[in-house]
Amino acid sequence: MSIRIAVIGAGIMGADHARIIAQDLPGATLQVICDASPERAREIAERYGSADVSSDPMQTLARADVDAIIIASPDETHAVLSMAAINAGKPALCEKPLSQSPEECLAVIDKETSLGRQFVQLGFMRRFDPAYREMKSALQDGVIGRAVMMHNFHRNVEAPANFSGQMAISNSAPHEFDVVRHVLDTEYSAISVFQPARRSTLGVDAPVFMVLETRDGHLVNIEINNNARYGYDVRGELVGEQGSVQLACPVHTRVNTQRQAAERYAADWRPRFAEAYRLQDKAFLAFVNTGVFPAHAANTWDGYCAALVAQAGIQALSEGRRVSLRALDTPALYLSREGALS
Repeated sequence: MSIRIAVIGAGIMGADHARIIAQDLPGATLQVICDASPERAREIAERYGSADVSSDPMQTLARADVDAIIIASPDETHAVLSMAAINAGKPALCEKPLSQSPEECLAVIDKETSLGRQFVQLGFMRRFDPAYREMKSALQDGVIGRAVMMHNFHRNVEAPANFSGQMAISNSAPHEFDVVRHVLDTEYSAISVFQPARRSTLGVDAPVFMVLETRDGHLVNIEINNNARYGYDVRGELVGEQGSVQLACPVHTRVNTQRQAAERYAADWRPRFAEAYRLQDKAFLAFVNTGVFPAHAANTWDGYCAALVAQAGIQALSEGRRVSLRALDTPALYLSREGALS
């Protein structure tokens, strides 16, 4: 029987999820597109063959002809809709962040733990990216020896003029916070955040440069530059005692002309992580079918951990000091990757 999926939010990411369901997920049916804009919902529904449209997310969640939910609505709605999905007994794939508020994350975690089941897969899709997967495998297989350091940078073409360093930490950096923690299989113990003294001539806030320490003695640096101008660019290198692993971006062509060689940068994240999104959504469908939480996927506890690091990073930036992160005891539910959904 086909799994009937509702997509809540018909913006950039909601439209991409709708396309993946319609074109790349045998065994899934695009049942409902829900958006605050009825016109936008109808446009995406017609483009990808959705059975129905809606403008009421709570009503959509409760529908008997919907088996699972993809939450791609604005960030501030994620925790509320995740909680509603749990109350409806339906698995959900929620775009990051679960919430920028650690307290809201904990409320969702408390709900899942009270039921003894995982319902929410969180959209930290880099865990499914083939380059990050190979990096993690190289570490696990002992190819580079023990990990020592990890270098990361995340650059966007441009951001709105009001996009601050604090927003870079809370909005852009959580992808790095999560995937580094996933690759190294560790937790953070402290964070320091710096900004260049030289301010941008473009009237936007300067990049942020973060140094994180882990409980296993690694050093991690993360650069977030939301106004790099030249293109979308994510890179990383994991340094071990016996070698290193660098991420390689999928590049399909190299153009040679007028005595120059050039590779194009994408304008945003979608081409770079297209395969990661496809594999993530495929894993979600398997989760709905089997009730077994995907081995590589992020859960609500991972969302809570990312929110805590971002909160500490904002504090470190505003106070100009190193901020320690307290040790956490992971609830038993999240130590196992299995959570049966009946």
